Amino acid sequence: MSLKNVNTVLATGCALFALYLGLSFILFPEASAPGVGLPSRPAGDGGGFLVMKGIREFSMGLVVGVLLVTGHRRALGWVLLMEAVAPFGDMIDVLVHHGSAAAAFGIHGLTSVLIAITGLLVLRETGAARTVPALAPAARPA
Repeated sequence: MSLKNVNTVLATGCALFALYLGLSFILFPEASAPGVGLPSRPAGDGGGFLVMKGIREFSMGLVVGVLLVTGHRRALGWVLLMEAVAPFGDMIDVLVHHGSAAAAFGIHGLTSVLIAITGLLVLRETGAARTVPALAPAARPA
């Protein structure tokens, strides 16, 4: 399996997971809230914040999906690196608000690392693709 195929599978997984997570928070915010690692769910009308989290996750999945479908691989790598900031921020948020350290590192931190690695792999793939055409003319016999 080529690096491009592996990267496509990883990026597709990132997109599908973000879409799933987003829809979960949009459609079932109360049921999804305990899984983020915070010590308590928002009081009063705080459920709106959970829906906002869902919309954020869903839009992140759409961006990755569009870049995959349109074949913009280099942009895909940079967007994945940028999107790794969101779960990192969630990890910090859970820790600052005295939530579960296991959830902070095991869910949000690990997600951030996996997304960042996928982005770096895609950038590595696209960087390698840029150097191959430059070498090809020199390899041709005169």
